[in-house]
Amino acid sequence: MLIRTRRGWEIPESAATPEALAFGRRAALAGAAAMALPSIARAEDVPAARNPRYVAGRAITGERDATTYNNYYEFGTDKGIFRPAQKLPLRPWTVKVDGLVDSPMEFGIDDLLKTMPIEERVYRLRCVEAWSMVVPWSGFPLSALLAKVGVKPEAKFVRFETAALPAVMPGLRQSWYPWPYVEACTVEEAGNELSFLVTGAYGKPLLPQNGAPIRFHQPWKYGFKAGKSLARISLVAERPKTFWEAIQPQEYGFWANINPEVPHPRWSQASERVLGTGDRVPTQLFNGYGEFVAGLYTNLQRERLWT
Repeated sequence: MLIRTRRGWEIPESAATPEALAFGRRAALAGAAAMALPSIARAEDVPAARNPRYVAGRAITGERDATTYNNYYEFGTDKGIFRPAQKLPLRPWTVKVDGLVDSPMEFGIDDLLKTMPIEERVYRLRCVEAWSMVVPWSGFPLSALLAKVGVKPEAKFVRFETAALPAVMPGLRQSWYPWPYVEACTVEEAGNELSFLVTGAYGKPLLPQNGAPIRFHQPWKYGFKAGKSLARISLVAERPKTFWEAIQPQEYGFWANINPEVPHPRWSQASERVLGTGDRVPTQLFNGYGEFVAGLYTNLQRERLWT
């Protein structure tokens, strides 16, 4: 007898957006969405096979909505930063992996992509501002990169650093922010199967406003935990002070796991606005990924896990 365990995020098949409607606009929107990408063949130009293990339980957000409504403070504080972000040079690009690793390395992005197990995963993204989207990301598990360099036993945290390029990032002039943008997670969180280094979306190379050429995503955490345009990944022994934690520690903590029952100090997190439709839907614990990640926190009840 087949016994099915419900995961909590399922919706009836009748409520799902038909595939033709969800994906039919791609051709029409391709020019606008990819307006500044160099027309050169790269590893991430090849569409990746979708991994069916990861199901968002909600219709995929329209590509235009996901690529024109973005937070990226290095380019400005409004949601329309996709225009100035086109100045971000995507090649050459290197990512340094250092710190408490057996073999520190610096990877050219194209060389890295040739050696990693690229796949597509449909993940939710829930912003701390109480809006959300669902995106077909392509990339590879963070664990694959860490296995390549080897993690020393004394490493406890993974620190992610976004590139800081003053010539093209006008937001860096706001000197009251603690640039560069730094985010982090524990080694255990990094090793979780959901932790994903993103290099593409919607079957195309990642766009600058979405964090090209490589960003991080952990779908059970608020979106600000996802460092964009990564230049450095470091394994460290001490917990890093992350960007928003340094600015407003009473509002943005280190863990930032999603919990609808724990409000932000200035607004409720009980529901979220779905990007593109405007629908207001209930927020789920761990963004609906509890079966994958809840076990990471069983011995951390004294930590401030939810903000």
